[in-house]
Amino acid sequence: MGQLWIVATPVGNLGDITYRAVEILRQVQGIAAEDTRHSRVLLAHYGIETPLFAVHAHNEQEAALRVIGALQAGESWALISDAGTPLISDPGARLVRACIEQGITVTPIPGPCAAIAALSVSGLCAESFVFEGFLPAKGAMRRRALEKVQKLPHTIILYESVHRILDLLAQLAELLTPSRQIVVARELTKRFESVLRGTAVEVLAQYVASPDTVRGEFVVLIEGAPETALLEGGSLEQALVDKLLPELLQHLPLKAAVSLLTKATGLKKNSLYEQAVKLQQQVSA
Repeated sequence: MGQLWIVATPVGNLGDITYRAVEILRQVQGIAAEDTRHSRVLLAHYGIETPLFAVHAHNEQEAALRVIGALQAGESWALISDAGTPLISDPGARLVRACIEQGITVTPIPGPCAAIAALSVSGLCAESFVFEGFLPAKGAMRRRALEKVQKLPHTIILYESVHRILDLLAQLAELLTPSRQIVVARELTKRFESVLRGTAVEVLAQYVASPDTVRGEFVVLIEGAPETALLEGGSLEQALVDKLLPELLQHLPLKAAVSLLTKATGLKKNSLYEQAVKLQQQVSA
């Protein structure tokens, strides 16, 4: 039985690859790549002559069967994406699941990831974050997705294309509170790399003033919603608190009720504790 290696490759600068990744790409019998034309540039740069096989969104199911067959025959293969870590907003999940189901060893070769690279220079909270990848391209689904993620108390990481970045920033300017910070990282590790920080309105204004910079690939990071914004926004979690807290306080000690709701909603314990105390005071007044 062979082995499948999940190999991270550069997001832009060809120098951003590990020695181990190069070694594995040379040793395996085949490389499954999202775009073989794109990947040939990287392989040629390092003198790697391993055969490439296309695995993309349109052929992933059939391609997975081909690779699984080779692995079961004893070959070892690598899976790479066009840039960064495979499966992160890229195809390959079916192949990995199929390998796991067939008892084939799947091993990661860690390396570049645009989302994590952008987070590391953002200045936003990196202890708790949510990666959403690409939002729906347009219409009501896109709007609903934005309304949902902008309520999250964690740093939010999105990918966006050059064709929709201004639309995304305009929608964020409308949805976010005026002081909430965002970061837009463009063309990371490449010649025209840039990182803009500020409110959505400020960042949008900079791109509108310099349309020549609206090019390349974008990572957008959004500061987590403050607890006050969550409460004012009438989130589903807060609606649950409003409904259950009075009932829980009738049957449980205050601390127990707060602890239960903290686990159920993910809201901060201090905020829930203050609400519980106020509610008890109102009842006893």
